[in-house]
Amino acid sequence: MLPYTVNIKLSARTLTGALNAHNKAAVDWGWQGLIAYGCHSLVLVIDSNTAQTLQVLERHKANVVKVKWAKENYHHNIGSPYSLRLASADINGKIIVWDVATGVARCEIQEHNKPIQDMQWLWNQDASRDLLLAIHPPNYIVLWNADTGTKLWKKSYAENILSFSFDPFDPSHLTLLTSEGIVFISDFSPSKPPASSGKKVYISSPHSSPAHNKATAATGAKKALNKVKILITQEKPSAESVTLNDCLQLSYLPSKRNHMLLLYPREILILDLEVNQTVGVIAIERTGVPFLQVIPCFQRDGLFCLHENGCITLRVRRSYNAIFGTSNEESDPDPVQELTYDLRSQCDAIRVTKTVRPFSMVCCPVNENSAALIVSDGRVMIWELKSTVSYRNFRNSSGASPLYSPISFCGIPVGALQNKLPDLSLDNMIGQSTIAGEEHLRGPTLQEVHLKFLLTGLLSGLPLPQFTIRMCPPLTTKNIKQYQPLLAVGTSNGSVLVYHLTSGLLHKELSIHSCEVKGIEWTSLTGFLSFATSTPNNLGLVRNELQLVDLPTGRSTAFRGERGNDEPAIEMIKVSHLKQYLAIVFKDKPLELWDIRTCTLLREMSKNFPTITALEWSPSHNLKSLRKKQLATREAMARQTVVSDAELSSVESSVISLLQEAESKSELSQNISAREHFVFTDTDGQVYHLTVEGNSVKDSARIPPDGSMGSITCIAWKGDTLVLGDVDGNLNFWDLKARVSRGIPTHRSWVRKIRFAPGKGNQKLIAMYNDGAEVWDTKEVQMVSSLRSGRNVNFRILDVDWCTSDKVILASDDGCIRVLEMSMKSACFRMDEQELTEPVWCPYLLVPRAALALKAFLLHQPWNEQYSLDISHVDYPENEDVKNQLQEQLNSLSNDLKRLLLDPEFTVLQRCLLVARLYGDESELHFWTVAAHYLHSLSQEKSESSTDTDNFSLPQDKVTNPLDICYDILCENSYFQKFQLERVNLQEAKRSTYDHTRKCADQLLLLGQTDRAVQLLLETSADNQHYYCDSLKACLVTTVTSSGPSQSTIKLVATNMIANGKLAEGVQLLCLIDKAADACRYLQTYGEWNRAAWLAKVRLNSEECADVLKRWVDHLCSPQVNQKSKAILVLLSLGCFTRVVEMLHSMRYFDRAALFVEACLKYDTIEVNEDTKKLILAVYADYARSLKNLGFKQGAVLFASKAGAAGKDLLNELEQPKTEMTEE
Repeated sequence: MLPYTVNIKLSARTLTGALNAHNKAAVDWGWQGLIAYGCHSLVLVIDSNTAQTLQVLERHKANVVKVKWAKENYHHNIGSPYSLRLASADINGKIIVWDVATGVARCEIQEHNKPIQDMQWLWNQDASRDLLLAIHPPNYIVLWNADTGTKLWKKSYAENILSFSFDPFDPSHLTLLTSEGIVFISDFSPSKPPASSGKKVYISSPHSSPAHNKATAATGAKKALNKVKILITQEKPSAESVTLNDCLQLSYLPSKRNHMLLLYPREILILDLEVNQTVGVIAIERTGVPFLQVIPCFQRDGLFCLHENGCITLRVRRSYNAIFGTSNEESDPDPVQELTYDLRSQCDAIRVTKTVRPFSMVCCPVNENSAALIVSDGRVMIWELKSTVSYRNFRNSSGASPLYSPISFCGIPVGALQNKLPDLSLDNMIGQSTIAGEEHLRGPTLQEVHLKFLLTGLLSGLPLPQFTIRMCPPLTTKNIKQYQPLLAVGTSNGSVLVYHLTSGLLHKELSIHSCEVKGIEWTSLTGFLSFATSTPNNLGLVRNELQLVDLPTGRSTAFRGERGNDEPAIEMIKVSHLKQYLAIVFKDKPLELWDIRTCTLLREMSKNFPTITALEWSPSHNLKSLRKKQLATREAMARQTVVSDAELSSVESSVISLLQEAESKSELSQNISAREHFVFTDTDGQVYHLTVEGNSVKDSARIPPDGSMGSITCIAWKGDTLVLGDVDGNLNFWDLKARVSRGIPTHRSWVRKIRFAPGKGNQKLIAMYNDGAEVWDTKEVQMVSSLRSGRNVNFRILDVDWCTSDKVILASDDGCIRVLEMSMKSACFRMDEQELTEPVWCPYLLVPRAALALKAFLLHQPWNEQYSLDISHVDYPENEDVKNQLQEQLNSLSNDLKRLLLDPEFTVLQRCLLVARLYGDESELHFWTVAAHYLHSLSQEKSESSTDTDNFSLPQDKVTNPLDICYDILCENSYFQKFQLERVNLQEAKRSTYDHTRKCADQLLLLGQTDRAVQLLLETSADNQHYYCDSLKACLVTTVTSSGPSQSTIKLVATNMIANGKLAEGVQLLCLIDKAADACRYLQTYGEWNRAAWLAKVRLNSEECADVLKRWVDHLCSPQVNQKSKAILVLLSLGCFTRVVEMLHSMRYFDRAALFVEACLKYDTIEVNEDTKKLILAVYADYARSLKNLGFKQGAVLFASKAGAAGKDLLNELEQPKTEMTEE
């Protein structure tokens, strides 16, 4: 924008303030990169990078209690584009699903009228992307289609449901936290309500366990907590120990399967759900600050914790070799194995007061490297994790084992010199924590990492009401070059906030007064007067503060000098039309008239001056006639001088003209005192008319009171119209030209304020009452619009003003200031019409075609042999607006990201992963993470064993950089086995009852650890009913030989057991005689697919395991299961890349298929024969077609030419327009 142009178009907007207690948990950070949170009945959407408010959604009639962004776990194309969908729920039980970019409600859902306790979008989006599960109090869960608002099913439970959590590894598992305990649901499905009422377990709170009541030894809380063994019981605990209400939160751990955390104010418990047992406790020392909330991470086994003082801490699980390793300290007599989470970083706390306290925290779901804190006063603080690397020469003093930086970046191991951006995400900052028995590679590449939080964004709201607001003088043709639309807001703590209404951002905050600001009047475009009065003393006298403020410098001067102590309170200040004079009205003291330009008192009225109830300056004055007179006399003077002294040299004449110019300039700067008038009314309703000129004040006329009016409270005057309002809600319109008056009773009680709209000939007027406001047209004398508290809106109006000639400003007691159209209907705006001060990276705001074209542009670098982020170099025949928007998006990327995208060494796979992160595309992110890992490890292995070309099996033994365990079944078998063994070790160390011991023994048998299983079986005490059984089982396990007869007998017994419903026992027997492959087949036959996959990975060799998993893939692809995205990931982990391409192609994921083919060819992991070649060309051709539909011509040409014969027709189509043009 050029410096002197002014954007006069002000969009309707809402400035928000402090939050309501109901909004405490109403916040969510979406995959789209935006944060949404509730403020009273509004929903605000802010950008997490630049901390700018992008949208304010206003439609709820009650306070918002929950907001949730839709998931992005599906393939995006023109049919299912990148779009901003958000669900918000309020205390009246209404759920609204928004299209955030346009600010339109897509659908509204209402079941009961109680506050929604919790809601979540279903994360598995293969079947449908629109499913929303909500808890309708007290005890219903309802599944909604959030696109149409239809109810799919509803189910009630026995006790009140507080919240729920979905198992991130299995979409059929859901856990409810109820007022009494926990309910596990294992048959959740979108198509029908759960059949059973779930498995109910009770929790005895950690505080009621005996370990806490004992006096702890000197070893401290740690030892005591290790003794807290059992926590989850099937039977109802006794009355005194039911204190579940302390449980603040229940969440599954997304970083490892079947683990859950329970949050209490002073500890976090980690449960292993296989044995229903605590395997880790994070406790706060007695002096520490209690927890409020915890968010478990996915990429690493870490926890973001929010404490009651607003401090956010990051805890990361300690590596196992640090626990089991021989330590130099004195060895613990009973080393208890424990999941230990070390504090790795913490941010600064906030000052907590009665009104200011932390509400909740959200964490970035894409990168997990930043957290946002929502504070009750409306502040949003965005903390980002930054990592610093130090080489292994010094040890950190704390007991925690060091964190190391990862070997790979964006999925692929990189060298020391390659470009990388460690702060991109959590898994690029910290390497994997190692597993017991595995030592780190000692070498120069191992770098130790330290993490710290940095405040990168801060958004603050308005202070608590009361407010007084005043818009700066209106835009005119004369001030258009320097005009800025500024709004001054006076607050209850004595400061004045000045907002710039084009951007809605705070322009200046000035602490001027020591008490509540009562009124503000502007004296120019850059200065204002504000007054504040202290609380009256016992004589009714106060301290009056009246300050004149100059905005550019922020200088404020006491306008009345030393006056102001111990006098009656100022009731109002009024600045004259030409900003020459100021009238100050006191409560029990005569009026004062001041000259604003010189800050001098012109006149203090006599004691017998009438008491003023309302006052207004007249818009008429004699400035023009004065100017004319003065200019005329000047010109005459000048003419005389020039004529008489014609002989004088030209030098002197120029001096004269300069002098004259200076003189006329000083005149124009209002050294003339023009005559101005004001009117006021006294307590009897008599209207007085006074004239002020220079320092003389003349009484010119009195008009007797109008009998129909009560006591006059306010006057407004514009042109020839004068309007009076009274205590009974009557408005009296005077037409001064026609000398007629007309009274209108509004029946709305006391008229608090009336104000004319700016603009020549604009006769609109806003009136404010105790219960709302009205806009009137004084020409027609009729009401234009009305707003009533309690009827249209649920807030009370505190102050009103005009923003422009057609927009009004309302300050309300919910702490918000709204700029609205004249109709005073609250409306959301389109996000693309927003004037932002900083550009925001959010491809979701583009039209769908453009967002997808931008993605293709980033993925297929280089274009025309050069890496560039300038889209104008590319043949993309869209209109200029769209191209400019795309260019703005590209420019808004950080320099680090630009450097990566322009780096020729940055591979296709890494680029795909980075773009998936930039777009917040969950399904792409998982696909490319797994694909990059296995493509890379497979090509490494092929290069090592290049002699044997047919061997396509994955490296199972030596895994140096395994896939993270959060991918569970997709990990390498050897790593997976180690992890399972370590988990059983922990379960064994933690067991406390016979049931737990038995479960551990079963797991050990399946894992093939027979010796330890026998030890556990022999522990059974003689008075246990299973004593005989377990002893025989121990004998059997030790004597199993591979002789033919015994094997066949055991196999026969096992198959009989399975046939008679004892599946687990039969499978155990089969594993004893090394028939795990048969066991897997039985498990799959009986629908235990996950269990079969687990067993295959821990017991079978790679070929047999691949067979089992391929059968599972076929099952996942079947229409009744429909989890194709998971099936594709399993195929990737098996190295069946051709099959992956076929599946992607058949599902019409053309972009993913084409990119994957390119990556495979680059890594040489697809065998190119006739069939595969045909497939590859078909993929390229279809992708070229889809790029053509996006209007991305150059990309379409590129892939059509790669597609050979299949793309020939398309290539001709694309080339044709060119040839036609050249012929012309």
